[in-house]
Amino acid sequence: MAGLVEHGTLFVGGRFAEPVGDEVIEVVSPHSEEVVGRVPHASRADVDRAVAAARRAFDEGPWPRLPLDERIAVVTRIKDGVAARYEEIARSISAQNGSPYSFSVMGQALASTLVWEAAITVARDFPYETRRTGILGPILVRREPVGVAAAIVPWNVPQFTAAAKLAPALLAGCTAVLKPAPETPLDAYILAEIVQEAGLPEGVLSILPAGRETGEYLVGHPGVDKVSFTGSVAAGRRVMEVASRNLTRVTLELGGKSAAVLLPDADLEAAVAGIVPNAWMNNGQACVAQTRVLVPRSRYDETAEAFTAAASALVVGDPLDPATQVGPLVAHRQQRRALDYIGIGRKEGAELLTGGGRPPGLERGWYVEPTLFGGVDNGMRIAREEIFGPVVCLLPYGDEAEALRIANDSEYGLSGSVWTSDTEHGIDFARHVRTGSFNVNTFSLDMLGPFGGYKNSGLGREFGPEGYGEYLEHKTIHLPAGHGVE
Repeated sequence: MAGLVEHGTLFVGGRFAEPVGDEVIEVVSPHSEEVVGRVPHASRADVDRAVAAARRAFDEGPWPRLPLDERIAVVTRIKDGVAARYEEIARSISAQNGSPYSFSVMGQALASTLVWEAAITVARDFPYETRRTGILGPILVRREPVGVAAAIVPWNVPQFTAAAKLAPALLAGCTAVLKPAPETPLDAYILAEIVQEAGLPEGVLSILPAGRETGEYLVGHPGVDKVSFTGSVAAGRRVMEVASRNLTRVTLELGGKSAAVLLPDADLEAAVAGIVPNAWMNNGQACVAQTRVLVPRSRYDETAEAFTAAASALVVGDPLDPATQVGPLVAHRQQRRALDYIGIGRKEGAELLTGGGRPPGLERGWYVEPTLFGGVDNGMRIAREEIFGPVVCLLPYGDEAEALRIANDSEYGLSGSVWTSDTEHGIDFARHVRTGSFNVNTFSLDMLGPFGGYKNSGLGREFGPEGYGEYLEHKTIHLPAGHGVE
């Protein structure tokens, strides 16, 4: 993305329109600390316009009443449009939030096309009506679209999370208002152009970049039937509180402090190769990052040496350089937060194995070295609190029972992994970890399986039939005795 990108309009009800207010969002590059974009900041009045358009489109418009195949055709064109512009989307995201370009291509842009595609697959095969033999007679159970959906997405993976919410909502027949984070509004304009070209009917989708206050107003809007939010635990609690005033349904995908467990028989080389990219992924700014690495004491020294070497070798630099593996954090506040936690780790007595400060030669930009602490106790703050930066902990354990206790000793339960030469044993270990997704000798996020968290990691699910069902209501139709009997 070259030069300053400016937009003077908002995408309201499928059209680019002048904003009601004059407040502006300035997008600052985390690499250069210079302004790279300006867009309008949506106001409460803009939210009112967008929700009214979505309400009309749902209550009176064609979208919820179209045959499924016609909705699939429009959503397929959206997916194809994202795929055609993936490089532009990737560069836009890297320029805004500092994601390494290689990650933005695969984990941001192209991964979002997989989300759209998987949702299409689920929608096509979903059982919208089923007949049951009830106690008092036959019944027909229907699934119908929930209504107007508010989709609030974070800055770390903006296109991926937008797709995770919009794809099932649109396919189910809902209308939607998408609120991108103020740090990353620019790629949302590309999506708006794609949606418009795909032929989505008037009113079905609005895109309103804004901060927390406008987001809270959207969540509490009486015209909204469903809220899907991805972000921090604190913000998720607030979303749930505000939505509860109208008994609005919520899906919350929140934080994580996931454990990667090396069992004593693990192939160390394979484990390092599998864990390192997913511990420092997206500069550590990923809810599923494997930031607690549990290591048997019997193999601690060799494991610490291997992880230290791998972390030290990560290439830090300009996020738009294809060679970069770790870029800058999204904002100065995030850089300060990571550095503060590094200071906390030192005070707590953890051993700093590598990193710990700003990378040499990168005095400008919000950079933090890939940092690894060893000898960490699970009671330390650096092991318990989500840092959301490039800081990873090695935690030694005695036996497997202790490893399982440590893995489960967390207020979070989003992701995790186990590394062992015995895959069946790894599967059994996975069954005992209290987390919404888990990996055995791999790291993956499959969009046909449900994704979400236990405990403070969230509420509800995204992806798969389970995530699709979050945008559908249940209706039971009672039929007269003998109906349908041949």
